Amino acid sequence: MATIRNVVETLGQHDGVETVVVLGRDGLTIDSFVKNGSDADNVAALVPSLIDACAKLGVAGTRGDFNAGVMEYGNGFVVVSVVTPDALIAIVVQPETNVGGLLYELRQYRAAIADLL
Repeated sequence: MATIRNVVETLGQHDGVETVVVLGRDGLTIDSFVKNGSDADNVAALVPSLIDACAKLGVAGTRGDFNAGVMEYGNGFVVVSVVTPDALIAIVVQPETNVGGLLYELRQYRAAIADLL
């Protein structure tokens, strides 16, 4: 049977993925995979406030609940997704990475990932 560790490691093997963090809404790391030496716990601590702001934007713009998003930075992207009401996932990727594929996988397997938590 697959575990959350298997999911995190599998996502971490995608081309361009440097960090994968599964975290609670409290900002604490549940599991992580890091290739580039980034601080997974610091990423986890910052994601909930970002998700909260995105959720408020969705309400203000009458778009409904926040599910997933992509932030572009000077040196890559961060993909975030709600897995369950209490768990989130953040994936830090290099600039040339196809984030569309990651978003598709997260949407496709969100329920399966949730079942592992």
